[in-house]
Amino acid sequence: MNKLSSIAYYVTDKISSNDISLSEYVTTDCILQNKKGREVASNLPPQPCCLTRYQRGDVLIANIRPYLKKVWFADIDGGASSDVLVCRAKEGHSPSFLYAVLLQDSFFDYVMQGAKGSKMPRGDKEQILRYEMPILSCSEESIGTFFLNLDQKIRLNEQINQNLEAMAKQLYDYWFVQFDFPNKDGKPYKSSGGEMVWNEKLKRMIPKEWTNANIYQLASISKETVNPQAQPNELFKHYSLPEYDKTGTYAEEYGIDIQSAKFIVTNNCILVSKLNPWTSRVICGNRGSNQICSTEFVVWNPASLKTKGFLFMLAKSAKFIEYCTQGATGTSHSHRRINPELMMKFDFPYNSEIAIKFSLLIENIIVHLHNNIAQLKVLTKQRDELLPLLMNGQITIE
Repeated sequence: MNKLSSIAYYVTDKISSNDISLSEYVTTDCILQNKKGREVASNLPPQPCCLTRYQRGDVLIANIRPYLKKVWFADIDGGASSDVLVCRAKEGHSPSFLYAVLLQDSFFDYVMQGAKGSKMPRGDKEQILRYEMPILSCSEESIGTFFLNLDQKIRLNEQINQNLEAMAKQLYDYWFVQFDFPNKDGKPYKSSGGEMVWNEKLKRMIPKEWTNANIYQLASISKETVNPQAQPNELFKHYSLPEYDKTGTYAEEYGIDIQSAKFIVTNNCILVSKLNPWTSRVICGNRGSNQICSTEFVVWNPASLKTKGFLFMLAKSAKFIEYCTQGATGTSHSHRRINPELMMKFDFPYNSEIAIKFSLLIENIIVHLHNNIAQLKVLTKQRDELLPLLMNGQITIE
């Protein structure tokens, strides 16, 4: 068998942080978990420093906590921090094939076998290069191109979902934060001189004919539970975990164990994470009635489906997240929780007629989100299952 070192090497060229823009800077934090590419870093290094110079076609791997499976196929040139390994295909070998090799779950499992450190394990650079690859039954180029195209489709679907969510959030902000919902003439209410009155409970001005409300007035907390330990085999036949959140991330990535899941949910429910509320993990049920979810979620049962879309976006709003974050308790920053009863007491400006109109308006956006998330799961499953079969020669690409 060939080793990884036969087709790739580590880049050691350097570039100053002064010579790159923020969009070209890559750190372990901005490479996303579970092979989801990368996002733009939050800031450049505070002091000028040397970075590893990467170029388009290189494969970048976060070398801290390899089990997070952080990998990115570079589509620009730039600079990477020291804990990011920059791998480049040797002459005569395909960069996209190298990316396909490093996408495999078996690769990350191998890296973890040689990782050093318990709290923040790091991969062993020399051991990584000894990763063994089977002799291929088809060309590197055909395998690489196939998986690069599949990966780009996954990235596109993720971008579409981000845009859909941004549209829904922008509309929510216009209507329920800026109060520029359409008035009876179809014009923005507040901007067109709509009357505003002081609300003592909210300590702010809100539109006339609006009031303050809390979540308890629009939804109840689900209390229906199952015992996964009683008949696990039977349970698996009839229930499945809700498998997505705002980014299409699967529930198991947050450590949700189906054996400890308890709450029964339906497609009418909204699931809001009580763990680390600043992460805004919210799921709008739309997958049928036979589901269970972890007790890390609070399950809202809307009193009326006509306001379900409003509640969904309320749970994603900046004010709600701020409220839950301030009310969260716990000694560890990464494991703070908001009490469900406190969560439900969140007060907000409300008008039922406007909330119903808003929910109806974003209904199609939520449907598109769910459809894209379902497709994302299928594409990701295909990618991860086909990779080892192609590498082992069990299937070929014509």
